[in-house]
Amino acid sequence: MFAEIEKNNHEQVIYCSDKGAGLKAIIAIHDTTLGPAIGGTRMWNYTTEEEAFKDALRLSKQMTYKSAVTGLNLGGGKAIIMGDPKKDKNELLFRTFGKFVNGLGGRYITAEDVGTDVKDMEYVRMETKYVTGISKALGGSGNPSTVTAFGVFVGMKASAHKKWGSDSLKGKKIAIQGVGSVGRYLSEYLYAEGAELYIADIDEERIHSALHTVKARVVSPEEIYDVDCDIFSPNALGSVINDETIQRFKCEIIAGGANSQLEEDEKHGQLLKEKGILFAPDYVINAGGLINVANELEGYRQDRAMKQAEAIYGILQNIYSISDEQNIPTIAAANHIAEERLDKIGKMKHIYSTNNK
Repeated sequence: MFAEIEKNNHEQVIYCSDKGAGLKAIIAIHDTTLGPAIGGTRMWNYTTEEEAFKDALRLSKQMTYKSAVTGLNLGGGKAIIMGDPKKDKNELLFRTFGKFVNGLGGRYITAEDVGTDVKDMEYVRMETKYVTGISKALGGSGNPSTVTAFGVFVGMKASAHKKWGSDSLKGKKIAIQGVGSVGRYLSEYLYAEGAELYIADIDEERIHSALHTVKARVVSPEEIYDVDCDIFSPNALGSVINDETIQRFKCEIIAGGANSQLEEDEKHGQLLKEKGILFAPDYVINAGGLINVANELEGYRQDRAMKQAEAIYGILQNIYSISDEQNIPTIAAANHIAEERLDKIGKMKHIYSTNNK
C-alpha cells in the first residue's frame, strides 16, 4: 500500500470507517502545491477494497493535473464511498462522511461525483464548510454537469478544428457512451449544432430521458465501440480505451467527459497516436466541472464559470501544438504542461519559505 502511495507522490490517504453509519470511505490527497486538494466524492459498489483504493489514487492525481493545466490554484484529491448509490444512501452516511472531511481542516474540499448528487453534498455541508456543488438556494452552483458538458462540447470543437480545419460539428457522426448528467447535456449541445448522434447506456431510463430532448440512434453498450463515426465520446466510467477497444474504434477523434479513459496512459496514448486518432486528454476536456465548483469558493456566478470553461478550447489547442512539436501523445503533452506548472510553483514556494526562515 505504501509503495502505491509513494509511486505517484501522494501526500496522504485516509481510511474512514463508521459501523453505525455503514460508512467505508477512502480520501486520497495527491498534491497541495497549488492549494487545498479538491475533488468529488464517488459512491460506487466496488468489487474489492483494493479496487477502490487504486481508483482513489488514480482519480486524485488526475485532479491535481486538471487544476494545474487549467490554471486553478487548487490541488488534487478524491473520495470514494464504498456502497450502492441506489440502495445505501442516507443522511447519517453523508453527515458522518462530512465529519471526516471536516477533520482534515481544509486540506481537502469535496463535491459531488459519480453516484452522488447535490442533496448528498447538502448533508455533508451540515458537518463541514469544506464542500462545494451544493444547491443554488444555499449559495452554491447546483449540479456542475451543465458546465462540464459545455466544456466537453467546446473541447470537441477545438479537436474538430485541429483534425479537419473547422470547428463546426454539423453533420458529424458522434457516438456518445453514457447519457447520464454530462452525456445528456452534451447530447443536447451537439444536437443543437446539427450533429448525427448515436447513444448507448447501461441504464434504459437514461436512454428514454435523453430521447425526450434529442433525436439519436440507440445502440447497445457493447456495440458503441464499433460505430463507424467521426467522434467517439466516452461519458461513463474509465478505462474504456484499452488493448481490445483500440482495435475496434472507427473514429478520428476521441473526446468525452469520463475520467481515466485510458487504461494505461503511456501505452494507450501512444497506440491512439499511431492509429491516427486524436485524443482529447480527459482531465482537460472535462475540467468544466472543476471550474464550476471552484467558482463557489469565490462566490458563484454561472456566467463566469461558463466563460472560464470556454478556455478549454485554447488549452487543448496548446496541447495539440506541443504534441506535434515534440512528436508525443496528447496525454503526454498535457502532463508536461501540468508538471511544469507544479514544478515552477513548488520551487517558488520553497525559495519563499527558505528566505523567510
